[in-house]
Amino acid sequence: MTEAKISPGTGAYRRLCAAMLFAGLSTFALLYCTQPLLPQFSADYGLNAEEASLAVSLATGPMAFVLLVAGMISERIGRRGMMIGSLLGAAVLTAPLGLLPGWHSLLALRLVCGIALAGVPAVAMAYISEEVEDAAVGRAMGLYIAGSAVGGMSGRLLVSLLAEWWGWRTALGATGLAALVLALVFWRILPHSRQFTPRRQSLTGYAKGFAGLFADTALPWLFLVAFLLMGAFISVYNYAGYRLLAAPYALSQGEVGLIFLLYLLGSASSALAGHVSGKFGPRRALWPPLALFLCGIALTCTQALPLVIAGIGVVTVAFFAAHAVASSWVGRRARTVRAQGTASYLFGYYMGSSVLGSAGGYAWTHAGWGGVALFAGSLIALALAISVRLAFVQPLAPAVSGVPKPAINAE
Repeated sequence: MTEAKISPGTGAYRRLCAAMLFAGLSTFALLYCTQPLLPQFSADYGLNAEEASLAVSLATGPMAFVLLVAGMISERIGRRGMMIGSLLGAAVLTAPLGLLPGWHSLLALRLVCGIALAGVPAVAMAYISEEVEDAAVGRAMGLYIAGSAVGGMSGRLLVSLLAEWWGWRTALGATGLAALVLALVFWRILPHSRQFTPRRQSLTGYAKGFAGLFADTALPWLFLVAFLLMGAFISVYNYAGYRLLAAPYALSQGEVGLIFLLYLLGSASSALAGHVSGKFGPRRALWPPLALFLCGIALTCTQALPLVIAGIGVVTVAFFAAHAVASSWVGRRARTVRAQGTASYLFGYYMGSSVLGSAGGYAWTHAGWGGVALFAGSLIALALAISVRLAFVQPLAPAVSGVPKPAINAE
């Protein structure tokens, strides 16, 4: 007899939420630990902004492609084991980054690290959707996204402060060691799968699942939203450091790193957005944070430092809220092909980080912050238009017989 799904208020639910917070924290600390160091890479290796951005893009780009097959592998070996191995492997690969002799060797190891990390985002949403009661999926997903916000903040902040005091090589080594500790804790507390059943699915059968996703009236648009949303967000954070380290602000590396404390706002907004999405439905919950994102970009175009920082804060709140709504919507709407749905969403998400993130560097090099703002704003304006279209997509019928779901909360 199949065990019941994990319910809110139970010990298993609390352990799952804590573990997913740690997973998000470690994954995003490792993935983006090089982001605050881009200006230093430019100075040390004589690189322009788009060349330095490869320290981020060469991790996120390969990860995006691995995500497409990692879901199929997890169908055989299990979600839990894949996430544990992924976190341990990426931590071990990050620890020696500071010992490498040159720029190209650093990029090579970052590429391998991105591939290793793919196992967590590839299956985390599928694991939550499978193991947690449907009514609590949005909240649990919001906590995972909150963990990613805290991880993105702490990893970048730690690297920025350590880089100012002891250099960027020591900073990257310390990040890898801290992530290794988190991976061991995650291994210890994550509940074993109750709902997962191994399936030896052929590559052809797995590919058919993708075909079904792209026949859906909403999912392909959500994948595009992920691409645009992440591209805009990563462009703002990639090149804000260049702007704030230069005149007229002339902040130190550590002071620029303090900006990543704004990720705490993203942690709160993602959890709140998960609740709002569950109560009012994702159709009503997706477009408001995208509109807010545009307001944040406009604020960053001012000259007063407090307003620039406030604008980055608004962008952060809006990004994590929109991501929480869109990702949970995909997990619910994909249903029996959640692994492929998660992979497709995250492919768009990380390709946005890789391709559009580096394109934002071109905008910075040739047009300064105004170019970055125009580039990011155009991406979000398109995502907002898509979200308005999605508001009119018909919800899916209830998956099981019984009391009908309210249409407002349906997929």
